[in-house]
Amino acid sequence: MAGRGILFALPVMLALAACQNADAAGTHVTAAPVATTPAQESPGLKQAIFDGGCFWGVEAVFSHVKGVTSAVSGYHGGAAGTAHYDDVGGGTTGHAEAVRVTYDPAQVRYDDLLRIFFSVIIDPTQANGQGPDIGSQYRSALVPIGPEQDKVARAYLAQIAASGLWHGRIATKIEPLRQFYEAEKYHQDFAVLNPTHPYIAYWDVPKVAALKQMFPAAYKADFTRN
Repeated sequence: MAGRGILFALPVMLALAACQNADAAGTHVTAAPVATTPAQESPGLKQAIFDGGCFWGVEAVFSHVKGVTSAVSGYHGGAAGTAHYDDVGGGTTGHAEAVRVTYDPAQVRYDDLLRIFFSVIIDPTQANGQGPDIGSQYRSALVPIGPEQDKVARAYLAQIAASGLWHGRIATKIEPLRQFYEAEKYHQDFAVLNPTHPYIAYWDVPKVAALKQMFPAAYKADFTRN
């Protein structure tokens, strides 16, 4: 991630390379449609996994959504032995930077999270990257947990592909569930702990602002910390 401050502890210095080259313009925002196939979820906390480019911003947005009780940055898609920041950053491990969201469907359903994801977090037409961050480790993908999420995710991808709201082919994929590995501690809650970090200020603060503007009923001012 670009834009180094003057002094950082070593773990944060390492983190700066995670989402680099913040020299493109702006944050992609599109009002995604309400799902025509809403999730039918039983009571109790559920989890969902989203691959959406740099996990700092994905975590930041979901941590401001009402009903989300946890948003954890991590790695998904590769093996345990390479589920480490310095390995994943090379783009050859099969892992994507991912966020595991724990949520209460009585307050926010899986399809609501999908709508937020496509509206303010990612550009679904960008393949193998998001914004300034290029490589397979920054791909956008949905990782359904269970048949209900799988049904809803596939229906929603088809819905947005047919919507004509985006110029270009939808590149976001559905990936099979594998083991999710939590990222190093210095990546967790990064946005709230480093609000003036240049990458956060340029790329992720606007995403949270877009969440507040576009989904005021879903937005909460407090940040859900891990």
